[in-house]
Amino acid sequence: MQARLLLEDGTLFTGKSFGAEGEFTGEVVFNTGVTGYQEVVSDPSYYGQIVTMTYPLIGNYGISRDDFESLVPAIHGLVVRRYEPIPSNWRAEYSLGDLLKEHGIPGISDIDTRMLTRKIRQNGTMKGIITTSAKSVEELQAMMADVKVEELHNQVANTSTKFLYHNPGTKERIVLVDFGAKNGILRQLNKRGCDVVIVPHNTTAEEIRRLNPDGIQLSNGPGDPKDVPHAAKMIAELLGEYPIFGICLGHQLLSLACGADTEKLKFGHRGGNHPVKELATGRCYITSQNHGYAVKESSIAGTELEITHINNNDKTIEGVRHKKYPAFSVQYHPEASPGPQDNNYLFDQFLDMIREHKQNNPQKSRQAEIMAAAKGEL
Repeated sequence: MQARLLLEDGTLFTGKSFGAEGEFTGEVVFNTGVTGYQEVVSDPSYYGQIVTMTYPLIGNYGISRDDFESLVPAIHGLVVRRYEPIPSNWRAEYSLGDLLKEHGIPGISDIDTRMLTRKIRQNGTMKGIITTSAKSVEELQAMMADVKVEELHNQVANTSTKFLYHNPGTKERIVLVDFGAKNGILRQLNKRGCDVVIVPHNTTAEEIRRLNPDGIQLSNGPGDPKDVPHAAKMIAELLGEYPIFGICLGHQLLSLACGADTEKLKFGHRGGNHPVKELATGRCYITSQNHGYAVKESSIAGTELEITHINNNDKTIEGVRHKKYPAFSVQYHPEASPGPQDNNYLFDQFLDMIREHKQNNPQKSRQAEIMAAAKGEL
């Protein structure tokens, strides 16, 4: 069956359909990973996006139930150069095309993905629509223009859990705030024996206090961090009371909570091969990334944050640490293991921070500081 991809600038690509029938609109982005298409399809941070895979052969190792990052795929479409319908892999349980059809997600193959990627790099991300219908270009353009504004700003609400749930462990209690969390984060915490309580994105600071955590994990998630101001407010209220570790969107929200600012990147960072330099050691890590926004370097001045990591490609901020309180974050995904496991140390660093915090018990001093400030003593 024929499929078409129309960009908002009028560019039209015609190829073959290998997913669901119908139309789906989204932001067209590209991912540079050679492998990991199943993780991309099931990553909640891709909610609302039509993802172009720059590697030309996709689908060759099929789909395995053990590799999902969420139960329900979040992307709005998949664009590939060549789709392989018959996977060759002993772990494969079914094909990528079957997965897309099962969840109503369109896929288009046999188009010039190199041209598409160059266009996005030159002009920035833009809206697009994938269709298997015979509708005219004018009809498709009208459908793109009719996308409601609220649909562009509620990605976190659509991917976050709607209720609290518990993943028991025997060691430190971690509250994982779910903004669209990948299963990999939970796996890393479980691997270390943590007692994890997963809460929705709109959980308040007081509700988190009642869970009596040892530390707070801020997850990844889709969209603009400024679309969830309630989360930044919650983080600001808890800063200093509990150790905090933010990943991706959690990194941006921690920065906003500390007074920094964020900005939209021209075409974002998406792939499993992004070099990140740790400033303290000078070591370069190969990281997995998926984000369209970044913390503005100029906004760090005047805050109590210090930059810990930078991107070796474009020098954007990849990590920050609070100078006074036990809180740090990274823009990339340490749980994704493209290195393959050289970034997992950040979870150990988080737990070391929790143990040191509990030993020194700085909560009392933080609470005393708040009370003193309220009385005008500071």
